[in-house]
Amino acid sequence: MIWYRLQSVIILSLVFLSLTNCKSQRIKNNITNKLETPFYNNQFTGLLVVNAKNSDTVFSYNASKYFTPASNTKIFTLYSALQLLPTYIPAFKYKTEGDTITILGTGNPTFLHPFFNDSTALKMAKNYKHVKLIYNNLDDEKFGPGWAWEDYDTYFSPERSSFPMYANVATISKTDSLRVIPQVLSQNVTEVFTPKRRNYNDNIFYYNKKNQDTIEVPLVIDSTLIKQLWQTIYPNKITFVKASNKPFDQVAYSNIASDSLYKRMMEVSDNFLAEQMLIMASSTLSDTLSSQKARTHILKYQLNDLKQEPRWVDGSGLSRYNLFTPTSFVQVLTKLYNDIPQERLFNLFPVGGKTGTLKRYYKGGNEPYIYAKSGTVGNNYSLSGYLITNSGETLIFSFMNNHYRKSTVEVKHHMESVFEWLRDNY
Repeated sequence: MIWYRLQSVIILSLVFLSLTNCKSQRIKNNITNKLETPFYNNQFTGLLVVNAKNSDTVFSYNASKYFTPASNTKIFTLYSALQLLPTYIPAFKYKTEGDTITILGTGNPTFLHPFFNDSTALKMAKNYKHVKLIYNNLDDEKFGPGWAWEDYDTYFSPERSSFPMYANVATISKTDSLRVIPQVLSQNVTEVFTPKRRNYNDNIFYYNKKNQDTIEVPLVIDSTLIKQLWQTIYPNKITFVKASNKPFDQVAYSNIASDSLYKRMMEVSDNFLAEQMLIMASSTLSDTLSSQKARTHILKYQLNDLKQEPRWVDGSGLSRYNLFTPTSFVQVLTKLYNDIPQERLFNLFPVGGKTGTLKRYYKGGNEPYIYAKSGTVGNNYSLSGYLITNSGETLIFSFMNNHYRKSTVEVKHHMESVFEWLRDNY
């Protein structure tokens, strides 16, 4: 009797393994056939899909190869911020002495930002007769390594700084007359027929007469502009001083939840927020701000188990110097999935067919099935995140495409066919 039962168990186990192997082989064959069609002949493609529940590899194709990730880099930035930043944004560091407050920037991107409009610094400065501002505590250059120089006047490429104001852009719009924020720069804007939006090295702006849209033009951040902006807010109250070696042990926090910053960065793929987020994360390590310091810290202490160490040079993914593998993205996405409640985590990512950069793609049926971050830069498109199957499983994936000459829309549609097949058949 015992031997009979043992035989039954062995037979059932073999049947289960056989069915599992058949399913795995069917998935491998189907997706491989999709990726080895002529469409993919002249580009470089990588895909890794892992089951979130048991970490089993569902499909792997060039998963350990390095790719240009574009804005998929923001997944690493998100992870870093979640590791280093508190629940609410650190607005600035400060010291007080009598009727004087000395303020040190933390890289906080929300101060007077058009979307967040944080005014913590204004409210605190109002209570003091004298305000000293330190503006030279950033080690980073204003542009990241490998950024395209010709993007200097485009909305997605603002300069990095230690104490950003107005998102480091001039916002220009027109109804009956031109409206400029910050208003003090109104005299620097000219209406002309030109595609150029700003002079290369100074804050002289151009608004195309044919244009009726609101435009955001990066500011040239220098001491002259910073003083002009602050003196407009608090005339004769602000002085500027250089950083000293004395540490700042007091931090003023804004009432802006860090998650709202993360969601905005991920949903609309905001490069400025991403860059400043890494800088702000470094403020928890030192008074001297450095996104490189934050990246090094994360790779050394939190991500030292990555199977392939990335070349990670900025927070946004604007740089083509960045190199990441699908495996690295899946590893970090897995850490996020294991550390953060699903409802909160998925709320931070764009939703297929619903929000942000994925609003027009990966729609699914009645319910969304893709929660992921896209990355787009000329001839490169990637998507990494989470896929919910019809059977209720969560798959973690990174699908990377480099060096194609076809349209990105075509690439997305081919990717979508893979995702939909996984959704329906896994």
